[in-house]
Amino acid sequence: MQNNIVILLLSTCPLLLRVFTKVSGHHSQADFAVRGKEPKDEVQIYTWMDATLRELTDLVKEVAPEARRRDALLSFAFVYPTKTGHFTVKEVGKTFSYPNARRPDDGSKALGTLSFEIGDYLDVAIL
Repeated sequence: MQNNIVILLLSTCPLLLRVFTKVSGHHSQADFAVRGKEPKDEVQIYTWMDATLRELTDLVKEVAPEARRRDALLSFAFVYPTKTGHFTVKEVGKTFSYPNARRPDDGSKALGTLSFEIGDYLDVAIL
């Protein structure tokens, strides 16, 4: 009897994505001003750079009941340090909780194509 060993080589490694959610709007830059004192509403997700905003929407819906509403709109923003060391919050796309052909959104955009960098945070406003 012969044992076969399969080795899978990945061209990209998974990353730990720190996701912060907030109902009614994004967190402010001041909320991220001190390392270790980020907002408490954090979810950590292991994902890849090719994860789309639609895939991330579905993951947020699992942990945030407000995101499951039929009329919920999720606004995604990257949180990253500037050259001066202060954090900035930059909106990068929006998705509907339940998309349809009449309401196109940014669900097909991937983290990597939106200039996400390892170490950035993801802030999700549930509107």
